[in-house]
Amino acid sequence: MSLDQATRSRIEQQVTGNRVVLYMKGTPQQPMCGFSAKTVAMVQELASDVVTFDVLADQDIREGIKVYGDWPTIPQLYINSELVGGCDIITEMYNSGELHELLGVDKPDRTPPQVTITDKAAENIRAGMQGHDGLALHMSVDAEWRPSFTLQSPQPGAIVSSANGIELHFDLPSAQRAQGAMIDWIDAVDGSGLDVSLPAAPVPIKRMQPAELKAMLDAGTAPMIVDVRSPDDRQQLAPIPGAIGLDKDMLAELQNRPKDTAIVFVCNVGNSSMGAAEHFRKLGFSDVYNLEGGMQAWMQLG
Repeated sequence: MSLDQATRSRIEQQVTGNRVVLYMKGTPQQPMCGFSAKTVAMVQELASDVVTFDVLADQDIREGIKVYGDWPTIPQLYINSELVGGCDIITEMYNSGELHELLGVDKPDRTPPQVTITDKAAENIRAGMQGHDGLALHMSVDAEWRPSFTLQSPQPGAIVSSANGIELHFDLPSAQRAQGAMIDWIDAVDGSGLDVSLPAAPVPIKRMQPAELKAMLDAGTAPMIVDVRSPDDRQQLAPIPGAIGLDKDMLAELQNRPKDTAIVFVCNVGNSSMGAAEHFRKLGFSDVYNLEGGMQAWMQLG
């Protein structure tokens, strides 16, 4: 397939005009495939200047980028105008620390996590692994802090931890999230299985009532207030005093703040702000609030 000059020029402008460019399916807020979701999460963790392009919204770019870099699949990551690769390569580079180095970030701590496996859990794991010689037990903890286990071939760059005679293989983010994990076996009416406790998981999002926020503002003790509404919405319904609008620059600035920064997120009715609060909770922020009822509830206070 040939690439017409107009599409080539558009892609060249995108690739050369930004340090980090990710072509993906969907957006960072709503990825439309698992590979894109996994890749954008890894890249955004390491770089605040990531520019993404949704190939599903532009058929010319979707097909053209495959020809431009002679790479048949999506997602595709470009750094400093050079094609790095797709999800599998990015994952290997992330786990090894190569991606950190390429983006100018300190290499990650690859210390195996301390994990506890009870005797009953170890007994059942061994039973389940019988007849699967050559396979390793992989433990994954995703961005939602949901643990899962799979039997598969050992993966390059995996971090290996041992507990109670059981060897566990992790990718880098899972290893960091699994620190201090307790793995037990439970027998319940609805079935039996492994039960995993993750003490490193971030605390839940806290809910703040408008009256509570008003009292804190009056006392001068209010946390940072971040308004996630669009500029038009903020103009139509004036923001809470001291609230900061959330744009690309502010998003990058907030992500670099200390993880114990107190932040309350606000939108029209409390739904979009909950999504923003959840994003920062996943990043490890420990003092995150959502304003219950949003600006509608705030205005009812008069």
